[in-house]
Amino acid sequence: MPLRTHLALFTAGLAAATCLTAAGPAQAHDSGHACSPAVSIDGFSDALDKTTYENTYVGNFSALAMDRDGSLAALSDRSSLFRLDARTLKPRSVIPLADENGTALDSEGLAVARDGTYLISSETEPSIRRYSRTGRLLDRLPVPNALRVSPAGRAQPNGTFEGLTLLPGGRTLLASMEYALSGDDSTIVRFQTWRRTAHGHFALGAQYAYRTDPGLGVPEVQATPDGRLLVLERGFTSGVGNTVRLYLADPRGATDTSTIGTLPAHPEARLIRKTLLTDLAACPSLGATAKQPQPNPLLDNIEAMTITGQTKNALKVLLASDDNENKTQTTRFYALRVRTTT
Repeated sequence: MPLRTHLALFTAGLAAATCLTAAGPAQAHDSGHACSPAVSIDGFSDALDKTTYENTYVGNFSALAMDRDGSLAALSDRSSLFRLDARTLKPRSVIPLADENGTALDSEGLAVARDGTYLISSETEPSIRRYSRTGRLLDRLPVPNALRVSPAGRAQPNGTFEGLTLLPGGRTLLASMEYALSGDDSTIVRFQTWRRTAHGHFALGAQYAYRTDPGLGVPEVQATPDGRLLVLERGFTSGVGNTVRLYLADPRGATDTSTIGTLPAHPEARLIRKTLLTDLAACPSLGATAKQPQPNPLLDNIEAMTITGQTKNALKVLLASDDNENKTQTTRFYALRVRTTT
């Protein structure tokens, strides 16, 4: 498929994605670009690959979120928050981020609160901080001791808060650990929640356990309008490439694991239930090329995800890859349609 064709498809997908009341019913496979019975891909774009904006590298994307002004917030793990045009992806602005000491973050997760402030996780400690629209630090959320990086806690370096999302209503924040805590089963990761108080701060809430496929971690999680979760699972094998799977997960009925020392517990705690929506290697490649071996040339180091809208039967989902400023990787955006009805 020619480059201009798949870019046109991607732009059309974004246009529909930003319209919450798109006319007409739609099935996830209507486009003919089915990845599975539940997921189809409308297109992809490499338009931002290896570009700069206001002397800042555009890439290293670790999280996406729809902003309240209709733009797309895109978080770089190099401590920069971009606002992109939601249709064309053209950068509109960039905000540098820093901690209490003025030090750059290893920024990984992003959520936009109902008041327009930004909640941003850093996997170094880990931490979650709240920032104003201009990047001023406002608040820092409490983190359970066990989720802190060793030796302060039991978390692995570079394996902490990767995903961040607000549940429907905007009062409950959920962060997903990328990998298991020391002492837990290697396939079980913890999802921590916070509840927003009447004063606008966030207090620790329940914690849940989620089992990944062997060898995969959780780089991103997004709440669906009905309170379930879209969960990305990702891994990389040298010489083979990336594995990226999209699951629908339901935390309802899961055990609060905040007081459980190691998992699985005896009797075993009830884990978050999950259903595979698609392995992205099964998507049509749409003419994409890869700079290193991949099971499907469409794939790259996909790390960011947001829900941009919905039709009657499908969610509009946007993914982005983190190119790590590496010549063998690509900053790529993917427009999906995801059917979550069963």
